[in-house]
Amino acid sequence: MSGFSFKGLTIPFLLVLLVMCSTLDICDAGRGWDWRAGDEGKSGGGSSPTNPSQLTKPKPRPIPSPTPKPKPQPSPSPIPPAPHGTAFDVLDFGAKGDGTTDDTKAFQAAWAAACEVEASRVVVPSKYEFLVGPVSFDGPTCQDNIVFQLDGTIIAPTDPKPWGSGLLQWLEFRKLRGLTIQGQGIIEGQGNAWWSNKSLFDDNAQPSNELSGKMPHTTPTALRLYGSNNVTVTGITIRNSPQCHLKFDSCDTVEVSDITISSPGDSPNTDGIHLQDSLNVFIHDVDLGCGDDCISIQTGCSSIYMHNINCGPGHGISIGGLGKDNAEATVSNITVQGANMDNTLTAVRIKTWQGGSGYVKNIRFANVKVSEVQTPIIIDQFYCDSGRCKNQSSAVALSEITYEGIRGTYTVQPVHLACSDNIPCSNIHLNDIELELLNQHEHVYEPFCWQAYGELQSPTEPPINCLHSEKLKINQIHSDQGSN
Repeated sequence: MSGFSFKGLTIPFLLVLLVMCSTLDICDAGRGWDWRAGDEGKSGGGSSPTNPSQLTKPKPRPIPSPTPKPKPQPSPSPIPPAPHGTAFDVLDFGAKGDGTTDDTKAFQAAWAAACEVEASRVVVPSKYEFLVGPVSFDGPTCQDNIVFQLDGTIIAPTDPKPWGSGLLQWLEFRKLRGLTIQGQGIIEGQGNAWWSNKSLFDDNAQPSNELSGKMPHTTPTALRLYGSNNVTVTGITIRNSPQCHLKFDSCDTVEVSDITISSPGDSPNTDGIHLQDSLNVFIHDVDLGCGDDCISIQTGCSSIYMHNINCGPGHGISIGGLGKDNAEATVSNITVQGANMDNTLTAVRIKTWQGGSGYVKNIRFANVKVSEVQTPIIIDQFYCDSGRCKNQSSAVALSEITYEGIRGTYTVQPVHLACSDNIPCSNIHLNDIELELLNQHEHVYEPFCWQAYGELQSPTEPPINCLHSEKLKINQIHSDQGSN
């Protein structure tokens, strides 16, 4: 045993160890396994050994956790649309609403913002009183379908300074498409500041532009809509306008409903609704009380339909006056279907000046109830409001006029048909007329007709025997031609 040496075993031992390393997986480092490759790199025996210079300090492998079930992902938020239907409250633009601070600029600013957005809304909130001077809400460049939501009160200034010397309107909306004015609010014109100055309504008085504590001579309309189409006015109240309360000028496709207009019966020139050069107008379910015509229809109007009109005090529903200063006038296709007239000057009236030209045709007044009306039915082709009108031969021609279902009480005269000497009225139809004198003991006038031609389609009360037949008119025309 002394001859045994470990040195002689060194080489065989190393050979055995090498063989074991080739069969047992205990030499990972010799395989060049890349820690960054994870378990996948460990099984990928075909990969090339990693360059030791590219190795980083190995990190412990994390213990894999169970893969959670995927949570349902919310649907992506839609892209917000462009501003549409936005509300612009005048309070947000600096309006005070205390009835004494001038809020005109705040209203203008709110309108300017709303004007940029289609279907926007200008909000005049309830429980506030806004002092607003003369202002025009212009619309040629505005978007369509703006809503003016009036739930508060707008009052006119009684200081003469904001009015200048010749403003014809207080609140004006111009050249808009799809405008709606709606709400439960009030437009208060404070007209007494003008009415108390009697010289403003004296035809002999000279106009004055002086503002020394007095209102200007020109009396403004409270609310005017000009050059607009697809217009709706509903729900609001207009009170005590210095002149006309609500005027439509050069408008097309208009609806007015559920509004109230109110001013004293002796307030001068305070028409309720005034139409001029306007087409396709529907007025219904309105309460109108004023000092002049409840509804006034002027030249250029056609296709006007009125239903469920309550009028009084006032001068009834009037077409005209037309043809002033030798002007040409045209009015056609006007219908009143259902109205109540209480304590008015007239119920349904057509009035023209001598010297005019043009025509009024296809007019129908039907189902009109009258109570204490002075003269329910009037045609006056000698209209004159100053007493200084001269006689002239030309006139606006009146034809195809129907009165049907006019019933109730009168106080002065039931019917007054005064047509032009040279251009008689033609095709007047009277049907179902029942008018009773309110007080039998008072002196009254009988029905009156002058150059009025047509027919009685049913017996009338009282009898209207003065209407000439159309046959008589034709015979008269032939007779006149034969004498020439």
